[in-house]
Amino acid sequence: MTRKLGVAHLTAIDLAPAAFIESAARAGFDHVGLRLLRVTGTSPGYPLMDDPAAMRETRRAMAATGLTVHDIEFVRITPETEPASLGAFLDAGAELGARQVICAPYDPDLHRLAERLAELSFHAAGRGLGIVLEFFPWTVVPDLATAIRVTVAAGEKVGILVDSLHFDRSGSTLDQLRHVPPARLPFAHLADAMVQPSYSEAELLHTARDERLPPDEGQIDLRDFLAALPKDLPVSVEVPMSAFAAAEGNDAVLRRVARASRQLLSRSEADDQEPGLR
Repeated sequence: MTRKLGVAHLTAIDLAPAAFIESAARAGFDHVGLRLLRVTGTSPGYPLMDDPAAMRETRRAMAATGLTVHDIEFVRITPETEPASLGAFLDAGAELGARQVICAPYDPDLHRLAERLAELSFHAAGRGLGIVLEFFPWTVVPDLATAIRVTVAAGEKVGILVDSLHFDRSGSTLDQLRHVPPARLPFAHLADAMVQPSYSEAELLHTARDERLPPDEGQIDLRDFLAALPKDLPVSVEVPMSAFAAAEGNDAVLRRVARASRQLLSRSEADDQEPGLR
């Protein structure tokens, strides 16, 4: 299997980083993403830059399991964001060996948003980190086309994080995805869900933050989504399942998501070898 498979912290966000890494290793993932900055009032963040003991525990878990930290998240780019103030956060990412920093678009001035991304990219590059912008249908960057425009304005080192859930709900097309330069796509997020003709903002947020489905348990066309990505692109699954986690526990969530993801990736690789199967 050519694609590396990771898991985003939101999939088991109640687990602190060290415990999350250990559980992800038991489930068979290759790498993890860690949420160091709190995103909402109802879900935690784990500011390792402010907690040396937790940072040491996290690094011990990495050494013991062999798992790496691929990305840290996420920076909400707002009109008030000052990239220079994020030095400790970026330093923590560098200490963890992360490769990417996920950013979210919450500045209605897209020109200023691009400038802030460019500035953050400058600070991150000095620490060996890349910057990716994730688009969300309920934000000022609601789709892939807008994400392309903003990141091109921000510079060649700013990438795009395409999440299959948000991609499906944004009206973006596979043809658009196929034509994104590979250098602009450092990795992707994978999740499934049921599909309907339209969604309220409340429905979008609830699914995104609380109740997604493992790959191939919903109705999103994930095999064609994967086929539109560069063949060796790393993917991370982001599948919060609050109800299932409450009933069965986070280990069960991670095992179920890992198993479904590996099966999908295997089928996707078979499709690549025999295109007529898809």
